[in-house]
This record gives sequence, C-alpha cells and structure tokens, in this order.
Amino acid sequence: MKKIVNLLFISVLAFACNSKKEVFDASGSFEADEVIVSSELSGQILTFNVNEGDSLAAGQAVGTIDADNLGLQKEQVEASIQSLSQKTVNVAPQLQLLRDQINVQQAQLANLLHERDRTQRLVNADAATGKQLDDITAQIDVVRKQIAVTQQQINVQKTASASQNRSILSEGKPLQKRAAQLEQQMSKSKIINPVTGTVLTRYAEQGEVTSPGKAMYKIADLSTLTLRAYVTGPQLSQIKLNQPVEVLIDNSPKDYKTYSGTITWISPKAEFTPKTIQTKEERANLVYAVKIKVRNDGYLKIGMFGEVRFKNSNDVSSIGK
Repeated sequence: MKKIVNLLFISVLAFACNSKKEVFDASGSFEADEVIVSSELSGQILTFNVNEGDSLAAGQAVGTIDADNLGLQKEQVEASIQSLSQKTVNVAPQLQLLRDQINVQQAQLANLLHERDRTQRLVNADAATGKQLDDITAQIDVVRKQIAVTQQQINVQKTASASQNRSILSEGKPLQKRAAQLEQQMSKSKIINPVTGTVLTRYAEQGEVTSPGKAMYKIADLSTLTLRAYVTGPQLSQIKLNQPVEVLIDNSPKDYKTYSGTITWISPKAEFTPKTIQTKEERANLVYAVKIKVRNDGYLKIGMFGEVRFKNSNDVSSIGK
C-alpha cells in the first residue's frame, strides 16, 4: 500500500511539473544598435573622460585631441592672405608721369595751333610762304599722335596692372578655403559623443596617439533593446509589423519575467536556423528573422536569451518548445 502511495505522489508531482512548462512561439537573444565612436583627427589624446558604464548624452564633449599643428598651419595661411596686398602693383606713379607728359604735349599742341593761325594770316597777307604753314600743320599732326600714344600707354598700364593684381588677389580665395578647412579640422579636436546611451567598451586611453578612423569607445542606447528571434514559415501568417507580443526572460528556475514588445521588422527572406538555436535536427529548418523592440527597465542585457509569445496565437508550432 505504501508503495502504491509513493508511485501516486511521483505521478502527481510529474504532472504538476509538466503543467508549468511554458510553450513559446519563438526565441532569440537581445541586441542593441551599437555605435563605435572613432577619432576624426590625428594627434595625442589630451583628455578622455569616458569610462565603461557611463551614461552619455548626445552632443556631450568627452575629450580633446592635440591640434596645435593645425593651429600653426592656419596662422601661416592667414599670414599669406595678408601678404597678398603687398604683392599687388601700384601704377599710380607711372600713370601720373604719363599724365604729366600729356599735359606737356597738349601745351605744345596749343602753341602750335596758335602759331598755325598766325601763319595762316601771314600767308593771306603774302607775308609768309605756304611751306611754313605746311610745316606747322605737320608738327601739329605729330603732337596729336604723340598725345594719342601716351593716352594708349596709360590705358595699357591700367589694364596690365589690373590683370596682374587680379591674378595675385585670386590666390586669396583658395587660401581662405584652406583656412576654413583647417578651422573645420580643428573643430574635430573635440571628441563629441554622437548618441545618447551607455558606454559598453573603451578602446583608447588618455595620452595615446590616435588617428582618423581609430576606435575610441563603443556606445549603445540601452533604454530599448531589440530581441532578434526566429519564426517558422507557418507562423508568418500570424504576425505583422507593430504587433504587440509578450517577451519572457528567466527570472528564476521556475519563473519568467514578462515584458511587452512590438514587432518592428520581419525579414523578407528565409534562412537556415542559426546553429546556436535549436537542436541539430531542427537546424535545417528554414526560418524568418524578426526584430522585437522591448523597453528596458534595467534588467535586460545585450546577449540575454529571451522567449516570445504572440498574443492571441492559437496552437502555433513553435521553435521554442
């Protein structure tokens, strides 16, 4: 009789244990959108206030990189811009000399015109010959041509000097662009955190020499994690984007902690079940990856295993059984 009672107790216990067994529709692990912050400038790390586990805000300055070399280059470029004005040609003295020469020539022309009129009167009175009048007229033509040549020299001087000065001053724009480029590079000496999140890994130390593209730290927003799970083909008809689901994680050997999640992505392509999921026999099954956003209360961790139960799912064939 005692033996029968013990067998009955074992049967009841086994039934009770089996009755607590949860049935899940999918399973997977948590991940986050990780951002690796890299250096944008070469130089020594002067300050670096980043530690693993720190919570950083987007736009927060977390360190500086030595940029003295860029500052010196910028000063050199700015000095070159200022020196351009000293290289320009000042033609004012030459132009003034030519203008004075024209004034002299015009005075000569006025004197010759007066002399021509007087000679014309003498010729009319038979007191001078026609040759004398012709000689004065020829001299007037020569002086007029000299004035035209001098005026042309003034115009040539103006054009040549203006062209030369434009050529010199045109060097200013590329130098200004170079100065702006150096200023922009100098701004990168400040290490600015790009996203709000928690520092996961620190790769650099203060005092080290870094270079563009070299990783300094890794950060991720842990306020919301993504559970990447896998569903089978028959399950696709029971899920859709923005569908609420239940996410469960181990809370104790016999208990689960439940979270609310939302399906944000469903893979359009099937793939073989990852080797880390399921048994060897089931790895050949084709499954579809889904992403489920879950609000983190601080207990969820990257890499933690989670189970998914679709709300209002009816007898869904599960890969999480």
